Amino acid sequence: MTVSLKTIWSKVLLACFIIMPSLLWGMTFTKPPGGTHELISDLMSRIQKQDSLLLTDPQGRIIASKHANQLMTPASTLKILTSLVALHYLGPTYHFVTECYQDAQHNLKIRGMGDPLFTSDIMPEFAKQVYSHIHQYNDLVLDDSAFEQPLTIPGVTRTSEPYDAPNGALCANFNTVSFQKDNTGHFISAESQTPLLPVVLNRIHALNVDSGRIVFSHSENGGTLYTGHLLNWFFLRQGLTSSGQIRVGAVRNEDRLLFCFVSPYTLTEVISRLLEFSNNYIANQLFITSGIAAYGLPGTIDKGIRAAQAYIHKELEARDIQVTEGSGISRDNRISAADMDQLLVKFYPYHELMRRQGSEYFKTGTLDGVRTRIGYIQSSRGGVYRFVVMINTPGATADSAMEIIRKIASS
Repeated sequence: MTVSLKTIWSKVLLACFIIMPSLLWGMTFTKPPGGTHELISDLMSRIQKQDSLLLTDPQGRIIASKHANQLMTPASTLKILTSLVALHYLGPTYHFVTECYQDAQHNLKIRGMGDPLFTSDIMPEFAKQVYSHIHQYNDLVLDDSAFEQPLTIPGVTRTSEPYDAPNGALCANFNTVSFQKDNTGHFISAESQTPLLPVVLNRIHALNVDSGRIVFSHSENGGTLYTGHLLNWFFLRQGLTSSGQIRVGAVRNEDRLLFCFVSPYTLTEVISRLLEFSNNYIANQLFITSGIAAYGLPGTIDKGIRAAQAYIHKELEARDIQVTEGSGISRDNRISAADMDQLLVKFYPYHELMRRQGSEYFKTGTLDGVRTRIGYIQSSRGGVYRFVVMINTPGATADSAMEIIRKIASS
């Protein structure tokens, strides 16, 4: 059979007419519900060259996609990946533990295992359990060796901001202290459950401010020793007495295990707090602990990266995601909107752990020049849309795109 040149060209032109719009927009299209064509066109116009978008309808069909395979800086939306990695290696019902030992010299030894919610709220119960085993000790010895030090988190700098708080195996209150002046001009703790200890007052006076926050570094074991002083305060209130000093040391094989203090919080409760407050410290505590679960002690950022990459390759079957830490504070973290959408598919059973606004469950991310927002939004007709909006254009936000996405979901 002979096919004319005119027929061939007609078929080529028809194919171009059908395919080229998708190529130009960088999108995969399924026909949207009636009346939303203009909304989707408007949505696409809000996504610039350095941005990306993926919107999926309740049937799982992509209805808008632009630059979806382009690697982007996710900022704090990376915490969804960190949460999934922790759930994979630790399990949703996992509880962190803190170990208590006594040695032959009647020293009390506390070995931290990275509990991110080891805070003043639970220390009265911790002290009560210690008192049920011993009433007196000599030195209080603090063992933070479960995390290797020095521990450098890419993107974390030395500031007094909570998002720059360093990580460690034995830390209290996210390695920070918040303070303010009372009506008499004296400094007090800004958190009623946390005493303002003399060990931090010199640092507060040096700041010459009326209120603020101190972040402890690992320099001279600052964070670990603060944890020891705080524990000692709660021990004294419980009735324990000490005749020695507070120092950093190590648990030895011959030391007697008194008990393991089990955190009252399950992993899902930890993740809920992580996502509610977008806490970088919690994120990397989970990231490093996942590395321990996969590759053993001591915890390192490299083991966390290896654990995350193994999860990415096996569970997501992805190859392009680049992870350098677990919070999203590093600009070297890179992920596409398409792979982020797959994370949302995996995370859906836990979506109620995310922040909620009306019919929307979401996670945002913010760095200088970066604004991201991902999550789920309930359709007015039933079912759930998944959305990924990643804005890497300096000065731009995800607000206008999200306004249109909400209209699409409610149309």
